[in-house]
Amino acid sequence: MAKLSVLLHQIDNGTVLLPEFQRGYVWTRDQVRGLMRSLYRGYPVGGLLLWETEPDQASVRGGATDGGVRLLLLDGQQRITSLYGVIRGQAPAFFEGDASAFTGLRFNVEDENFEFYAPAKMRDDARWVDVTRLFTDGLEPFIKDFSSAPDKFTTYLERLNRLRQLLEREFHEEKITGPDKDVEVVVDIFNRVNSGGTALSKGDLALAKICAHWSPARQVMRDQLKRWEGAGFEFSLDWLLRNTTAVATGRAVFTALDSVSATDFETALARSVGYVGNFLEAASGRLGLDHEQVLMGRYAIPVISRLLHLSPGGRFADAVHRDKVLFWYVHSALWGRFAGSTETVLAQDYEVVKESGIDGLIASLERWRGGNLEIQARDFDGSTKGSRFYPLLYMLTRVKGARDLGSGLELRAEMLGKLASLQVHHIFPKALLYRAGYDRSQVNAVANFCFLTQDTNLMIGKRAPQEYFAEAEEKHPGVLASQWIPADPDLWRIERYPDFLAARRELLAQAVQSFLTELRNGVSAVAATDLRPVTVVPDEQDDVRSAQVKAMAEELVRLGYAEPALDSEIADPVTGRMLAVAEAFWPDGLQAGQGRPVVLELDPDVADLPRLEELGYEVFTSVDALLGYVTRRNESASGTSEGSGFPAVGDEPETGTAVDVEFNEAMRSVYDRARAEANYHAAYFLSMLAEHGSLATARKLLNAPAVSDGFAALWERGRLDLTVEALVVQPRFADLFTPAEIEIAHHRLGQFGYH
Repeated sequence: MAKLSVLLHQIDNGTVLLPEFQRGYVWTRDQVRGLMRSLYRGYPVGGLLLWETEPDQASVRGGATDGGVRLLLLDGQQRITSLYGVIRGQAPAFFEGDASAFTGLRFNVEDENFEFYAPAKMRDDARWVDVTRLFTDGLEPFIKDFSSAPDKFTTYLERLNRLRQLLEREFHEEKITGPDKDVEVVVDIFNRVNSGGTALSKGDLALAKICAHWSPARQVMRDQLKRWEGAGFEFSLDWLLRNTTAVATGRAVFTALDSVSATDFETALARSVGYVGNFLEAASGRLGLDHEQVLMGRYAIPVISRLLHLSPGGRFADAVHRDKVLFWYVHSALWGRFAGSTETVLAQDYEVVKESGIDGLIASLERWRGGNLEIQARDFDGSTKGSRFYPLLYMLTRVKGARDLGSGLELRAEMLGKLASLQVHHIFPKALLYRAGYDRSQVNAVANFCFLTQDTNLMIGKRAPQEYFAEAEEKHPGVLASQWIPADPDLWRIERYPDFLAARRELLAQAVQSFLTELRNGVSAVAATDLRPVTVVPDEQDDVRSAQVKAMAEELVRLGYAEPALDSEIADPVTGRMLAVAEAFWPDGLQAGQGRPVVLELDPDVADLPRLEELGYEVFTSVDALLGYVTRRNESASGTSEGSGFPAVGDEPETGTAVDVEFNEAMRSVYDRARAEANYHAAYFLSMLAEHGSLATARKLLNAPAVSDGFAALWERGRLDLTVEALVVQPRFADLFTPAEIEIAHHRLGQFGYH
């Protein structure tokens, strides 16, 4: 058994540390609240598992010690890190994660609840005690605070003293000891004990072994990943390790690193970084794929690293060789070559590289595709920026001299000068398409995208194509063709939108096929000039669904959950076929390494949901449903039932005054009218009315972190007049809501064009 105070002291002294293979801190605020609540109430919170090692047995995180025996925390990291952060007021030396999860915790001496600091609620209320201050400064500062409440003075101090006594709480410890308990054995034990938590991957194990002999390995790799991030590309530690393994061993499995010395690994890492740099230079300069959103096919890159390693000087032999490699790279990415059994496919391609180089890779890819590497118009059927054909549109724009519809200039950095910021433009404006009855997948079709300068995008605004196309072509002849826009004016009308998409897909497919053929044959390789990177700035937030997803993601991150990938394609691991383009995707679970991968898919009709669920994904088809799930999860974690996850208002009965009755009737009327006039059945809204009543329902919707699914659906139908927000801003209901709530309603409506 070990007292908490002793454990914290050992962390201070560097004798309790984390093994290097442990992943970072992933707890949310509500889990921290739940832990403190359980400890305060004397509930069991589990024991600890520690690995007793000598300094040369394992690489550690958190600093060196005096060389004596060390205790490495295997099970209990999240709990002990949380307690250290709350009690010491800072993160431990081994910390990796978001410290806001345990910063600012308060304890209410009146109702004995734990919550994180909320200024409006707590600023002038002495009953909300800063928990960290209590542990660092003791009881004395609070004696004066409570002297004004003599009838409660003794009770309050007793409760604070009880909270401070958590330092005396004892934790059961189990220790793994003995010279036979090496890294591999301990990792196996860790995974068995942690079966419901963050299991370690094969890459984690391989890196743990490397770190045992070259302790800076992980940090050196992280530093390089940060440098790439600064250049606009995000890669994972596992991915960089995969490249290094390819260079060091020519094999796909991480266990191949067992026979690689620390010195050889360090050399292979440096070389793989150079090879990746050479590839990124080529992808950016020759294909224009110069930022994260458009760099597809990440797991084709280790194959290229291996190819360059076997090439004289570690570089492309010449421009023709480079173009052939890029041809193979683009096609392997487009057809999901590495979507499935990555190690098996990599092993096959490494062998082909060794035997016959890039020509062999292209031939192998053709056989895998049944002899078909041709781009068809139907391939551009995808929608959103997550589609694997979105990068092709960007590539075409960059390499084929697409011109800006406003200035007529080619969209190249050297041509645009200070205006070299591009923006995705919806050729047919979203608002016009939604009003005409088109659905989200049609509105956000890749064939409805083009790239323009930010100034031109703002200038065009929400004008219909039949207005601005003719104007652009008159000022700058040939500008429409440069953007692969059909020349037939009849296709520019809103009612011909599906035909416009079909015609443009044909033009895009022809252009891509022509360029890729040039790459394969090396026709223009020598004459090609390097493209300078441009900046692609986000769209103006005029799409309710995008704003809703963004607000939801920001709120979940604020609560301590992992940041999702937005507009992310999910492919079938067996066939490489696209299963969905998720609005938000958490590949490692809402908390990294805990739980199943989570998918938010707002266009279920164009996704293969049964296959996603068969593969173990947890799929949500509405933002409201996902937020509701997280709220329930937070309540469970914190041990409360008040819905701690999101700002909420307590349920309140209808008061029965005239204005209350009128508001109640108006709320039920918007449901009926939405169904009759906009063909929208707001089932969730109806259930909220039944459970909470009209006033509480309105307040819950206003205080939610994102607009509701109902708001988004009505915006798509051009009927924001039927939203709760449109009711709230009516002067006759002003007395029912706070100024802040009315301002939220005004802001949401104004943001999306309703005044």
